[in-house]
Amino acid sequence: MFLNIMAQTTTEQAPAGFSFSSLLLPILLALFIFMMFRKQKKTQKTVQEQRTQMVPGTEVMTQFGLFGTIVSINSEENKAVMELSPGNTATVHLQALTKVVTAQPAAEEEAPVIPDDASSLTAGDRSGDAARPAGDRSGDAARPAGAAAAGDDLPADESAARADETPEETLERLNRENKKEN
Repeated sequence: MFLNIMAQTTTEQAPAGFSFSSLLLPILLALFIFMMFRKQKKTQKTVQEQRTQMVPGTEVMTQFGLFGTIVSINSEENKAVMELSPGNTATVHLQALTKVVTAQPAAEEEAPVIPDDASSLTAGDRSGDAARPAGDRSGDAARPAGAAAAGDDLPADESAARADETPEETLERLNRENKKEN
């Protein structure tokens, strides 16, 4: 009899009418909609703040990358007149003004000097070869066993002269040295 009751309870179980998995999709949808509206509000707030900063005399950037100073704004027609350079003006739609440019202090850093050829890159590095261990010389692998690098056994003034030569002069010098070796 006990087995009979057990069999009836296992076969007559009704499916649960409510489960957590049935709530998962509506919860995710509501979260997605909430996040969309939140992002839209933030965007509208930043645009509104920028619009209040855009008055005549303000330096701005347009969507298409033009920088200029606002001369006048016509709110009724949604137009702004920008002065791109002294005497040159452009009329743009207010929505094309995307960014208020703030004056940033200019950095007093010097721009790195980019050499015209590779010989000037290696001429100054040869003095540090003696300080490096023998296995760490990156240029040694490309050289034949008995060959010396250009500038290894040169006086300082001749090495400096090679640093000032043009790419054409370097090519001619290397061709002459190659002919002497052969």
